[in-house]
Order: sequence, then structure tokens, then C-alpha cells
Amino acid sequence: MRREFSVRHTIFMRLVVTFMLIMIPVFLLGIYIYQWAIRTTSEDISRTAESQIAFYLNDLENEIERMKLLQYGLLEDGDLNKLAITWETMGTIDRMDKINSVINRIIAIQNSSRYIRDVNVHIRPIGKTLSALLGPSEIDEDKFGIFGSEAIRQGAGTRLIDWNGELYLSAASSRWSKGKPPLFIVEIELDRQRLNEALEQFNTYPDNGSLLVFGQGGYGISSGAKAIQDGAKEIIRQLEHFAESGPDTFSLSGQRYFVSRAHSERLDMSIYRLINDRIVRKPLERFYLLAWLIAIGAFGIILIYAVSTYKFIHKPLLKLVRGFRRLENGDLELTIAHRTNDEFQYIYTRFNQMVVNLRMLIDQAYKQKILTQRAELKQLQSQINPHFLYNSFFILNTMAKTGDTERIEQFTTQLGEYFRFVTRNASDEIRLKQEIRHARMYTEIQDMRFYKRIHSSFDELPSEFEEIRVPRLIVQPIIENAFEHSLEKKARNGRIDVRFERVDRWVCIIIEDNGEGLSDEEIYRISHRLGHEDSETETTGIVNVHRRIVFTCGEGSGLEISRSGLGGLRVTIRIPLEEEKFNVQAASG
Repeated sequence: MRREFSVRHTIFMRLVVTFMLIMIPVFLLGIYIYQWAIRTTSEDISRTAESQIAFYLNDLENEIERMKLLQYGLLEDGDLNKLAITWETMGTIDRMDKINSVINRIIAIQNSSRYIRDVNVHIRPIGKTLSALLGPSEIDEDKFGIFGSEAIRQGAGTRLIDWNGELYLSAASSRWSKGKPPLFIVEIELDRQRLNEALEQFNTYPDNGSLLVFGQGGYGISSGAKAIQDGAKEIIRQLEHFAESGPDTFSLSGQRYFVSRAHSERLDMSIYRLINDRIVRKPLERFYLLAWLIAIGAFGIILIYAVSTYKFIHKPLLKLVRGFRRLENGDLELTIAHRTNDEFQYIYTRFNQMVVNLRMLIDQAYKQKILTQRAELKQLQSQINPHFLYNSFFILNTMAKTGDTERIEQFTTQLGEYFRFVTRNASDEIRLKQEIRHARMYTEIQDMRFYKRIHSSFDELPSEFEEIRVPRLIVQPIIENAFEHSLEKKARNGRIDVRFERVDRWVCIIIEDNGEGLSDEEIYRISHRLGHEDSETETTGIVNVHRRIVFTCGEGSGLEISRSGLGGLRVTIRIPLEEEKFNVQAASG
């Protein structure tokens, strides 16, 4: 058997793939926006950090330059030069006065900046060091030699000196002969604690840190997170390759850091600011979570869309395709059920109606011919029914013997009309007025026959029903059946009623009697045969009438069998009004 369809080419797969193709750019756009947000945020934070440390380094550079100018100003101080040159010729009072003057001067320099811890003047000719913190003391020859050599090497430079973990500025007196050591040195010791506190202002985020580095890879001052302070030397080693243009990143103890750098050529100093990348990503965590929720939601939407498309589009279409395949194989009993009130309900309803129409057309083309033949056979049997003829002649004979000429004339006229109606080859459909006239005539004939035992009540047909087209011989056979199988057996008080009612769009012809020959089981069996067709069993007059009405007037029409209120059988003939009558051949589906 060939496959009904290729899954690859189904509308369902095309819809799902199309939807996914629409969603993929949305996913890619979300990833791009997330990466762009991280990149932009990190660049902004790094740019801000670099701007801050550059501003601070420039301010520090100006501050140290001002310190250097104070140093040079002190080198030209008259009292200091007198102490260095004329110490031997000065008296004790004069010496003390000059020393106090110099100390007051260096104290003023110390108080001029929060970054200055101490100011020392090393005077070699007198072998003393004057300190803003400690006052006069013996000169430290090692310190004098180191700072003196550095001051001579730098000349007018402002670079810092890193000695024994402390930072110094050094300036030497220029009044010496070439190749000889200076007479005195002015040395400013910077306050590392103050510098560290200044670096702390950049540690606005947790787990961040700052480094102040002197020279090429020389360790300076660190502040911030303990991991950064403990690993300062390793950080400086890694940052040796750090480019001056733009931020970079590096890893330390499993954490990634963004690095911003500012460098001063004049001071040969660099400041590094390290920002944990979590600071950059933290503002985006909500966005990141939202992105995942959107992604999960999008996949959920795709899943819901796929399931909904399969349930509400693909599955109903597949059911319709299978229905057509069964129809192609000749299954005319097929009915597709659909409970949802949507477009497919209309399609299925039209499909089911189409199947019904096909089945009815086939019934009209084949079964109705067979039933017509059976009906014709019944008519022939009725035409030559010897019992009916015998009774008719017996009635005429009785009337003739009694001299009842008026009734003989009436009876023969009715009998002639009856046989002319049942034997003529007219159209299969006639007006209801004609059918009721024939049935009334038959009832009157039977009244003459059973006038002592049976009484009939036959209502007038409402004028609005007269022109309705119906199959021939649908009322008389029902009345005939009542006389032959129920009323004929009654010794007295037999009764048959015929009346007409309108129920919604239906014309109802009700025939009921008070016969006693049918049990409830037999009534149920007759009713069951009307609703279940079986071509193998004998078709009775009632079943024949029912099927001809259904074939002509459509579903819902035909006979209904029930127990009569009179005690016998009640037969209701349902015929649609002319404007509501089903015309199968003209049905639009």
C-alpha cells in the first residue's frame, strides 16, 4: 500500500518549520543583544575607571611636582646654606636659631600636603639630619649616599625613589665642585598609608582592587580585595604585557578581572584598577535570566504551536484525507465526527452531507427502482385482490336485493374511482389533495362494508397542505392495513381516525385505530424494521411506504409507529412542507 503522505511535505511540518525560521532570528538577536550589552557595559565601566584613575594620577603628578618645587625652594634657603657652609664660625645660639628656622621650614612643607609623611634635610658638613617629625639627629651616611646619588642622577627629575618599601623624593644642593658629594640633601618621605587610602576610593565594588606600580614591574602599593593584595606580585607580572590602549582581562584564582590602566612618564608610575567581571555581569543577570526564560518560553511556544497545529489543523486534515480514501474505496456509510465549532466542522458537515447525497443518489438510481417494482407488484396484487373484489360484489348484491339504488349508485361510483386511481399509469408523485381524496374514497367503501361494526373519522385536509407533492399510495395502504389486520376482526365498536397536524416544518398525517391484535413487542418490531433496512427480508406495505417517502422527501420524513391512545396502532406520516422539502438532486451540500 502506498503511503498517504510524506511527513516532510505535510502542511504541519511546513508550518512548524516556518515558525521556527521566524523564531531563529529572534534567538540570534537576543544572543547578540546580550553579548553587545556585556561588551558595552564592560567598556563603559572600564572607560569610567580609566578616566577616574587618569584624573587621580594627573592630580598626584601635580601634587608631587609641587612638592618638588618646595624641595628646590628649600635648597635655596639662606639659613640652611649658612648651616652647611658657616657652621664652624657660628656660635651656639646662632646655630640653634638657624636649626630651628630650617625645622620650621620643613614642618611647613610637611603640612602642605596630606601625602607627605616626613621631610628630612641631611647636612653632611655638620653631620646632622633635621626631621619634621624627629627634629635634629645624627646623619645616616648610607641613606645620604643613596639619596645623594639618586638626586644627582635624576637632576631636575621628579621620579619617586622606592627604598625599603617606602617612597621618597630627593633633591641635592648644587653648590659643590664637580665630582664631589653635595653639602646637603632635602628628602621628602611620602605617606604610604595616605596613598593606600587614596587608592581605596576606587574600590567602589566588592572583590575589586587597585595597584600603584613604580618603574617597570616594580611593586608599589595595593588595596582592595585580599586576593588582589596577596597576589599583587603575580598580577604585576601578568600585567607586564598589558597594552596601554583600552581595557584587557586576566584571570586570578579562578576569577576574571577587567583591567584599566593610567601611566605617568614623568613619575614613571602606573595605576591599575581591577574590576571583577561579576560586577559587569551582575546588572545583566536579570537580563540573562530573562533571556533564558524567553528562550524557554519560545521553545514552549514552539511546542504548543506544534501540538496545536497538529491537533487543530494537521489531524483534522488527515482525518479528511482518510475519509476521502475510504470514500474512494466505496465506503458510503462513512461519517466524520467533529465536536469543535470551527471551519473543519463546516467542512466535515459538508463532507458528510456529500456522502449522504451520494448514497441517496445511488438509492434513487438503484434501490428506488427495485422498490418501485415491488410497489407496482403490490398494486397489481391489490388490483386483482379476489377478497376485496368478492366483498365489493357481495355488497352490491346485498344493495340490489334490498333495492337501495342510491347507495348502489354511490358505491359503484366510488368503486370505479378507486380502481381507476390504482390502475392508471400516472406520475409517481401527486398532490396531497389527490392522495387524501383516494384514501377517503377507500375509507368510505370500507364504511359501507363494515357500517355495523366499524366507525371512521376522517378530518378535512387543510387548504395550506393541498398542493404538497407526495408519492402515490402512501395513505390508503396504511388505512387498508388497519382494516385488514385489526378492525376486521372486531365484532363491534371498531374505530379508525385520520387527522392532520403541523409540527414545525412537518405535515403530519395521523392514522390510529382501536384494534386489539398487536402487542407492544410487535409494534416495536415494526418500528425497528422501519429504521433498519434489510434488503433480504420481505418488504411489507408499511415498510414500502416508509422507504418511498424517505427516498423522495429526505431524512426525517417517513412513518413513525407507536401505540395509539385508542388502544390499537398509531401511524404518523411525516412529510416536509413544500418550501422545506429536501430535493436530493438539487442539494447544494
